[in-house]
Amino acid sequence: MDTEASPEPIRFDTKIAVLLRADLEPWQRLNVTSFLVSGLGTQLPEVIGEPYEDADGVPYLPMFRQPVMVFEATKETLTTAHARALSRALPRAVFTSDLFATGNDRDNRAAVRAVPTADLDLVGLAVYGPRNAVDKVVKGARMHP
Repeated sequence: MDTEASPEPIRFDTKIAVLLRADLEPWQRLNVTSFLVSGLGTQLPEVIGEPYEDADGVPYLPMFRQPVMVFEATKETLTTAHARALSRALPRAVFTSDLFATGNDRDNRAAVRAVPTADLDLVGLAVYGPRNAVDKVVKGARMHP
């Protein structure tokens, strides 16, 4: 019997949140979420944990060190969340409806670059930062079902 005390639960003072527009098809929700979170790990190394290894010593890539909370909201709530993320200067990634018509990273970046901030047709937003700041950004959204 293991006599060592259980480690205390890990509490994070930061949060990763993905906000999706509620009218997306299921495949779009998965695609948008995948693209959005990929940006966080590339620019914020602190969100990535250590590599994994199974009992046979087979290595696996590291993943986020904390849960990713996924929310859904109306187009209007998503636009408000984007403005809040900008006003708080939180690290963020965006996915616009235009990106469903492109097929590569170069065209994706060009599609976003072609539209002024206020006119972006957002379908997804990922944000990372202090828990309370992220909670304020996603206020009005609900947890994804």
